[in-house]
Amino acid sequence: MKPVLYSLLFATALLSACAVGPDYERPEVIEPAAFKYQDGWLPLPEQSWAASGSWWQAFGDDTLTALVEQALGANQTLAQAEARYRAAEGQWRLARGGYSPELSASVRATRSGGSAQGVAARAIRENYSARLDIGWTPDLWGRVRREVEAERAGLQASVADLAGARLAIQVAVAESYINLRALDRQKVIVTETMEAYDRSADLTRNQYEAGIVSRADVIQAETQRQSLRTELYDLQARRAVEENALAALLGTVPVQLTLAEESGLPAVPALPATLPSVLLARRPDVVAAERQVAAANARIGVAEAAWLPDLTLSVWGGFESDSFSGLLDSPPRVWSVGPALAQTLFDGGRRRASRDIAIASYDEQAALYRQTVLDSLREVEDALATLRILAEKASQQDALIALAEENERVVTNRYRAGLVTFLEVASAQNLTLGARRVGVDILADRLRATVQLAATIGGGWDPDDPVIQSVTDLSAR
Repeated sequence: MKPVLYSLLFATALLSACAVGPDYERPEVIEPAAFKYQDGWLPLPEQSWAASGSWWQAFGDDTLTALVEQALGANQTLAQAEARYRAAEGQWRLARGGYSPELSASVRATRSGGSAQGVAARAIRENYSARLDIGWTPDLWGRVRREVEAERAGLQASVADLAGARLAIQVAVAESYINLRALDRQKVIVTETMEAYDRSADLTRNQYEAGIVSRADVIQAETQRQSLRTELYDLQARRAVEENALAALLGTVPVQLTLAEESGLPAVPALPATLPSVLLARRPDVVAAERQVAAANARIGVAEAAWLPDLTLSVWGGFESDSFSGLLDSPPRVWSVGPALAQTLFDGGRRRASRDIAIASYDEQAALYRQTVLDSLREVEDALATLRILAEKASQQDALIALAEENERVVTNRYRAGLVTFLEVASAQNLTLGARRVGVDILADRLRATVQLAATIGGGWDPDDPVIQSVTDLSAR
């Protein structure tokens, strides 16, 4: 018996070295040598802010840094992503359990009896037993191996998803903070303009009292000043809404968040461009999509393994007695050992359908991965183009502001001399106000575009991070 059992175990070990289904190969994707709007940008340095994992520090704003760090520790959307990661880790450990035998123990008590027509009732028989069962289904065709491979890839995708969730929260906090500071700057400009309007109203009243201008000029000056006061309330309302949105990102209630107003925005950092190979290595969504392809590929092997027989090795032993106390004395020992081979002969096409589903799922994931790569390249191009165009637009807007301010000074002096009406003064002041406010909008757009570029190149997500690397190393376990 032992030589046969040893031979069976040896053959099982040899078969377990094989795995049905296709081995994984990463789908081919388009990797351009350069970006269309990359002119004038520098290569990504080895030790840049992006490699540090804290890309938002490039803005040099301590308040922004504190807000991002608070969000990473308290945001509830991020907490959901972390819970999904723990669930994926549990799924991977669950799949690995298929390699191990199962051990179970049981204690049983039964009473049995019976009778036949014309025969006295048979005596009732009692039976007590205690047994220990060991069962193992060797991974003959690599089904368990493919399941573990699929769950490992799923776990790696979950890590990338978690990194993507962190990046999304970082971006959302940065953009909300930029919006707040832009509104603060708009309020400063409106307040400064209000002071200029006050001086114009006083000048107009003096001119009216001196009989130089008509009452209409006074009314127009007051109307202009009152309109600007109303605009201040609109800015306050927009800031309150933005601050409440930021509080939600930080995982707190609005009453617990009050950011002091500041007169300026962060400076636009000089961000480098990146190469496609670095892009693909850093973007969490690209990594997650590729790992899902690997998982789908492994599930094809799981589906194909259903066509092959399963071998189960079982051993059990125990004690039996006709009384419970007898189990504690010297009861008869019973045992059983032997293999069992099972094969499904007909299932109505369910196995074939399962394999077709697995293949279709792989094709879907491969197409999704390729599309994710294309989208990532498009987003980088969009960010580079937007930043370059906005930089040129900001230069032209600065020239417009300088001209508008000079025009306002000239027109105001001509009004003092009684050469023009207040209508021309009002038009010049409104032109200056509009130009300055557009300048703030352009600066905010440049900052937001910078944030988007950081996101498109994967932010500060580093594949060499210890946490990420620990999951990547699962392939060796």
